Amino acid sequence: MFMGEYRHNIDDKGRIIMPAKFRERLGASCIVTRGLDQCLFVYSEQEWGLLESKLKNLPLMKADARAFTRFFFSGAAECEWDKQGRAGLPANLREYAKLDKECVIIGAGGRVEIWSREVWEPYYSKSEESFGEIAEKLTDFDIDF
Repeated sequence: MFMGEYRHNIDDKGRIIMPAKFRERLGASCIVTRGLDQCLFVYSEQEWGLLESKLKNLPLMKADARAFTRFFFSGAAECEWDKQGRAGLPANLREYAKLDKECVIIGAGGRVEIWSREVWEPYYSKSEESFGEIAEKLTDFDIDF
């Protein structure tokens, strides 16, 4: 499980340092793709395989299913860590997530998310204000806090 929040910078070559704890769990390489809410989702190869299987089962005849899988898979890229723990993020993914310099890397359970600091901070503030309301809505899923 991935958890925690880390702040890093993206260098001039578009590389990001992944926290060591996350690299250990992700393995030698990972899959990075467009996420929701204008961030990037990062998966281990094993977790990506599970997700891929689930997405393959979406109904092909539904336009929303086709649109989502196209968006998700067309943005995916395999990334490998160099000796300093950095991986290069493709330009199209950096552009999508507005990643220029300062970024926030968070653990989100089965995946890692990479956010631009400028996008993360207002998103986090808004979520923090409504955390109680969000938790209340999730009680329909039998989650015990």
